[in-house]
Amino acid sequence: MQLTPRQKKIVEIVKRSGPITGELIAKEVNLTRATLRPDLAILTMSGILDARPRVGYFYSGKSAGSLLVEEIRRMRVKDLKSVPVVVREETSVYDAIVTLFVEDVGTLIVVSEGGFLEGVVSRKDLLKVTIGQNDVRQVPVNMAMTRMPNIIITTMDETIHLAAAKLIEHQVDALPVVRKIINDQGLEKLEVVGRITKSNITQLFVELGEDK
Repeated sequence: MQLTPRQKKIVEIVKRSGPITGELIAKEVNLTRATLRPDLAILTMSGILDARPRVGYFYSGKSAGSLLVEEIRRMRVKDLKSVPVVVREETSVYDAIVTLFVEDVGTLIVVSEGGFLEGVVSRKDLLKVTIGQNDVRQVPVNMAMTRMPNIIITTMDETIHLAAAKLIEHQVDALPVVRKIINDQGLEKLEVVGRITKSNITQLFVELGEDK
């Protein structure tokens, strides 16, 4: 969060003299209480300042950096997920490579009928097949994909912080976002409802840095 010069001055006054009333803050900056009201509201809602009736404003001790961390820890995967790019198991490696380029992604999610998770295939996986000089038009993508239980997944309610930690820890570019479904046979299936990628996380940091 980027503070204006006036907001920074208000914070310094409150740090030095808090708790302090809005009227006294206005007097120190030579402005009216009404003029300062939007600035005080922003500083209070952002958590930098706290306010108590008949007491006044006081500094919460939280920096803009700590507030940014709190925002990231609060956000859930459902707030950031993007549309999954999927293929079926019988899709050829050639068509999978074409899909990577057309959709401009680094990972494809392999699903069965109904959109249930079967595997994940990355650029590296597809490259290994092509280096082997196979006829990539004839080789199905299920020959190259990673299968469960070796797929790292995330869910809608998982925090963005935890999802990002999984991306780093397992050195993958994307995580399928799944929802657990119990089928008619009582078996648990994972329905693919989105994806979280390193690009999603990078975009989030850019937007937070621009205070969007």
